[in-house]
Amino acid sequence: MERRRVGILGATGTVGQRFVQLLERHPWFEVAWLAASDRSAGKTYREACAWKLDTPMPQRVAEMVVQPNTPAAAGGALPKIIFAALDTDIARELEPQFAAAGCAVISNSSAFRMTADVPLVVPEVNGDHLSLLESQEVRRASGGYIVTNPNCSAIGLVLALKPLEQRFGIESLFVSTMQAVSGAGYPGVPSLDILGNVVPFIRNEEEKMQEEVGKLLGRYTGSAVDPLSAKVSAHCNRVAVIDGHTECVSIKLKTPATRDEVLEAWRSFRPLDGKQFPSAPDTPVIYTDAPDRPQPRLDVNAGNGMSTTVGRLRPCTLLDWKFVLLSHNTLRGAAGAAVLNAEVLARSGKLPKDAA
Repeated sequence: MERRRVGILGATGTVGQRFVQLLERHPWFEVAWLAASDRSAGKTYREACAWKLDTPMPQRVAEMVVQPNTPAAAGGALPKIIFAALDTDIARELEPQFAAAGCAVISNSSAFRMTADVPLVVPEVNGDHLSLLESQEVRRASGGYIVTNPNCSAIGLVLALKPLEQRFGIESLFVSTMQAVSGAGYPGVPSLDILGNVVPFIRNEEEKMQEEVGKLLGRYTGSAVDPLSAKVSAHCNRVAVIDGHTECVSIKLKTPATRDEVLEAWRSFRPLDGKQFPSAPDTPVIYTDAPDRPQPRLDVNAGNGMSTTVGRLRPCTLLDWKFVLLSHNTLRGAAGAAVLNAEVLARSGKLPKDAA
């Protein structure tokens, strides 16, 4: 695969830093352009960014100058592949500008996730939905488009749900989350609010989960997505964990299934060949038999942070089955998800090329 120049919007934030980390040694992509707000533009990345990850800031990127976050400011240096890590309101304004400039905008924002012609994609779950981008008017006008990955708590959930939906169908679903503070960005939740505490409210989170699960598990008809008809109820809580969203799930299936059948659905789930995509985990859903797992401290980095770990499958007295899952919210739930989407787009020949 030819190595392609990419840019990062919102490069100094939590998810932007993850993009830098993941892309520095990526075999298909090379960071060539960084952009952020006016207070960061004109500084080197080292000067502008308060690096918070557990690996060193890449030296090459550290010396790059952060640019204004508009396509016009980049001129001919603008890469045609843009990873966007922007707040929703800013994304709503800027992402269409980059798409209109002929860029593939691969977004982590919620701004356009539920827009009818914008793909909301987890490749192992609904990679065929990427064809929606061909319906975008901006695609026909400029060659650019917008593709999104889901909410950080929805991604881990739908990875566990997809093999069950395929085999048995889903009638209803109840999920209660325990979400890490890194999901709130930096500086995130004030320490006096979260230490020794649980905050049972994350703005718009429950609504996002309930809506996005329907689109992600919906059926692509060739021109639109028919959402999954299952009822979904979510409770979302912020807890004093750095990385890793834990979710307690109860599910009612359309077709009854035994415990062994549910476990086999998870264990045999291999929708992508990990060798074809650098960021794809070999095992997207990992089941653990340990009675007290998964745990963020022990399991968050499963599959290089790209797998969902599931455990504690047992009968549910209200629905059919209940289980616990864990996924890494800033890797699988954010930057890693977008990078994997870009890899699938690259393999399918849908990424635009820079001008010669």
